[in-house]
Amino acid sequence: MSTERQWDIVSGVGITALAVAAARAVEASRPDAVARDTYAARFVEEAHAPLPLATSVAEAAAMDPTGSWPAFATYAGVRTRAFDEHFERAVEAGVTQAVVLASGLDTRAFRLRWPSGAVCYELDQPLVLDFKLNVLRGDGVTPTVPAHRPVAVDLRHDWAAALEAAGFDRTRPTAWLAEGLLPYLPPEAEESLFREIHRLSAPGSLLAVEYYTDLRQALDSAEERTREWARNLEIMIHTDPRPTPGERLGGLGWETRDVPVTEAAREYGRALDVPAHISGNAVFAFARRG
Repeated sequence: MSTERQWDIVSGVGITALAVAAARAVEASRPDAVARDTYAARFVEEAHAPLPLATSVAEAAAMDPTGSWPAFATYAGVRTRAFDEHFERAVEAGVTQAVVLASGLDTRAFRLRWPSGAVCYELDQPLVLDFKLNVLRGDGVTPTVPAHRPVAVDLRHDWAAALEAAGFDRTRPTAWLAEGLLPYLPPEAEESLFREIHRLSAPGSLLAVEYYTDLRQALDSAEERTREWARNLEIMIHTDPRPTPGERLGGLGWETRDVPVTEAAREYGRALDVPAHISGNAVFAFARRG
C-alpha cells in the first residue's frame, strides 16, 4: 500500500492553490483588474481554510497593512492574464487540445472562450479536483470548453498514461500549461515532466510555464514581512540548481522565449510591488514545438 499523502484543498500543496485563488479574487475585485476570475472567491468561501484569506482589496488591506498580500494579488493577476493569453494564442493558431498540469483551482475551462471541438484536460489530486468541481456544480457553473475532462492523478505517478486513458490524442497539437508547478518538483522530476510533454506533443504544440531563475536566492533574501512565508514554503519546494525550461526544451527542439514578470506587468500597465528578490527572479516561459 502506498504511503504517499493525498492532500486536499486545505493541506499540503492544496492550500497553496487556495491561497492563489484568494489572490485572484483580490485582483478581480479591483476596477482595473488585469484578469477576472469570478469564481475564485467562492472557493475560498467554501474551503473553510485554517487561516484567514482575503478575497477583496479592502479585506487584503485590512488584514495586511504592509501591503504584501495586495502585491501578491497583483502578481497573481499578471500571471493569470499572461497564461490566459497563452491559450487565446493557441486557439488563434488552431490548437484546440489543452492540458493544465496540477490545475488546482484553475477555472480556464469555465471562463475562457473556446471554439467548437476544443477539449481541456485538467490533471490534479482527486480531492482537489472534487472540491473544485463540487463548488462549481453547486453554483450551476458549466464549462465553456465543449469537452472538459478532469483527470484525477498524482503527478508523482504515471500521469501520461492516465491522460491518454482519458482520451488525450498525441497526434493532435496541444496547448500545455504548468503554472506554479516547477518549484514543487526536484530536478529529475522536472526533467521527466518536460520529456513526457515532449513525447506527447505533436508538431505545433505550445507550452507555457512559470519558473524562477534563482529560487534559493529569492528565499534567502526574503524581507521580514515575507520571511515566515518563505520558511513555510520551503518545506514543500525544491531549490536545487537546474537548467532553465528554455535550456531543457531547446535541447528537445522547441523554440522558446522568456518574458520576465516585470516586463509582463509593464505591458498590462500595472506596477508590480512584489519584493525585488521575487519579481527579479520570476519568469514566464513560452515554447513551441516545430
